[in-house]
This record gives sequence, structure tokens and C-alpha cells, in this order.
Amino acid sequence: MSVIATDMLAGTAAYRLDAGPSPRLSTDFLNRYSEALMLIEMVAMDESVLADLQAWQAVGYREHFAASALRCAASALAAYDELNPNRARAFDEACRAMTRLIRTVTALLTETPPPPELPAIIEVAGEALRRQIARATQFINANGAIDIGLFEDTALQAEIDALLAR
Repeated sequence: MSVIATDMLAGTAAYRLDAGPSPRLSTDFLNRYSEALMLIEMVAMDESVLADLQAWQAVGYREHFAASALRCAASALAAYDELNPNRARAFDEACRAMTRLIRTVTALLTETPPPPELPAIIEVAGEALRRQIARATQFINANGAIDIGLFEDTALQAEIDALLAR
């Protein structure tokens, strides 16, 4: 069964954030991917942004919060440690997929001369990354209580595969 993350009713009782004392995952981690998305989309307007995109580094969820000074860092790490191991692996794989997409697009953006289809590459990659971030956000907002694999979008995967096959 496939469910698109944006179609999921995040406000339903099964997916609502609890106000209780249990540890919670944090979407702060996804800011790193949102930053890369912003840089990818800005490259078309300002090539000097490419250096920032090339300097972008992926960091795992655990590493992000271990180095974080945020008040929620300890809770975010505890919630991650409490995840079902299969769901944690699936989440980590989704993050690795976002990282591969960012690195692939970055490599394409550094080609000289730029490929003529560069605007289309940026558009497809940006939309794919935006959807992947939404998927990871839904998982985090549900505190890992849902299977991130439920949000697999076959059209999205086909777009990513086509981009990587270039």
C-alpha cells in the first residue's frame, strides 16, 4: 500500500504529537536537507552558491543531536534510540537517499560546460528532495510510530532513478 505523506492526516489521534513526558524525535535534523534544497534552487540564479553546495556535508540523526546545543537534543536522541530497529534503518536509508540525490545534483551542477538540461535537472531534483523531506518530516512528526516505507512514491523514485542514470 502506498500513501503520499502530504495526504496523511497528521492531526488524527494515531499521529498527533503527545504532550506527555516521552522523548520526541525532532525535525531540526531536517534543516540540513532544507538548506541543501535552497542552495540547489539558488544555483540557477547565482552560480557563486555552488561553492556552498559543494561544502554541504551530510550528518546522521544521532551525530546531529550529539553535537547540538538545542534543549530538545537529549529527548531527540532518546526517541531515536527507542525506535523500532527496522523503522530506524528505513529512516536512515531515506536520509542516505536524500544525501545521494544532493551529491548527484551537485556533481551535475559542477559539469563544464553545464548540461543544456540543467534547469530541468534542478527542477526535478528540487521537487524530489522536497518530497523526500516531507516524507521524513511526517515520520518524525509521528515520532517514528509509522513505517516511512508507507510513503514510498513510485513516481518520485522513477524521477530520482532517471536523474541518477544520467
